Amino acid sequence: MLRFLADENFNNDILRGLASRGAHVDIVRVQDVGLYGADDPNVLAWAAEHDRALLTHDVRTVPDFADGRVSRGESMCGVFVVRDRNLIGPIIENILLLAECSYDGEWDNRVVFLPL
Repeated sequence: MLRFLADENFNNDILRGLASRGAHVDIVRVQDVGLYGADDPNVLAWAAEHDRALLTHDVRTVPDFADGRVSRGESMCGVFVVRDRNLIGPIIENILLLAECSYDGEWDNRVVFLPL
């Protein structure tokens, strides 16, 4: 099952929506793992080290840092960029689909924009 790290400013309504549905999605927040205030490269490195795909709204910088990691040969479990914070229902559905239906390595070294 795909595991996630939610970026510092990730919409908590989405996280609460997942929890309220009783979803068994393995998501930790940056704040919960001691990365509050960490820069994007360090967040990406932590996610890669702990086999977690990053959930973020940061469309301006995270994709570039992720692409830089991959171009340097540093692997990662994937980055999912949510462009519209207001599409809570569709984003919850996408995260559930990703968590439950992805196979190991399917999203490695990729930046994907949600909703799918």
